[in-house]
Amino acid sequence: MDTEALNKALYDKMAAEQERYRHELLGQTPEEVLNHAYEYAMREDILMEMEVLTLPAPQAAALLAAPFPLADVYKDFRDMETGHMDTVRECIEARADALLEAQQEATRAVPLYQHSGEYAREHGELDAFRASRQANIACRDAIEAAIRDGYDGMHLTADAKNVLAEFGPERVSHVLAATLQEKAWDQRFSRSNQAWAASVPVFDTKDRRLAYLVNSHSTLLDGFVDKVRKELDAVREQPERAAKKPSIKEWLAAKPVPGDKPAAKSKDREVR
Repeated sequence: MDTEALNKALYDKMAAEQERYRHELLGQTPEEVLNHAYEYAMREDILMEMEVLTLPAPQAAALLAAPFPLADVYKDFRDMETGHMDTVRECIEARADALLEAQQEATRAVPLYQHSGEYAREHGELDAFRASRQANIACRDAIEAAIRDGYDGMHLTADAKNVLAEFGPERVSHVLAATLQEKAWDQRFSRSNQAWAASVPVFDTKDRRLAYLVNSHSTLLDGFVDKVRKELDAVREQPERAAKKPSIKEWLAAKPVPGDKPAAKSKDREVR
């Protein structure tokens, strides 16, 4: 037989072998079928590849001579290091990251409600008020988790950037400022942070703020506020630096060219 005929005969033999395997599985209990589900699926993939693959005649003839070529190929595949689980792991992590990003986007999309609960009730905006309140509570939980996970008993390495990225500067500032305003008596907060907190507008009444006040240790919370304010200052400084930075054209125009002499000052022509 020529190469094409050998490959066709090999495919037909493997297809018949798979069909017999399928009928064998159908006669077993559901539990046994599940135990062989992976093998069946992989054998289907091998058969699908054989449909488009053209082996050299000697290879096709060698497989054709085997009593069960499909089972033999599957056994070799099963024993190979294919990196299959690495691909599975990457898919899991990618899906988790996508869902997390979607959750963060949804949280950021909830605007900070800037009125009291009474105002919301009077103006039919209770849904917006409640959504903002739930986002405030979630923000508090994220701040407490960041402080808890970022403190090793000696040093605070909490990452304020992630909390700011998830909830936005406005909400993070609101939750922190509400907490510090409520604890104005606590001298473990620096004067600078207390002054900053007093400058941030807080719209809820004191009893409603209690739902999202940060309960972390005051000293650690003060350190976290320092980190947040540092990040906020860095964001504010970026546009200023960009505005001050001269363009390449301006920089070249202002830079003297080596060898050039300064232009002589023109003198007014004498009037005689």
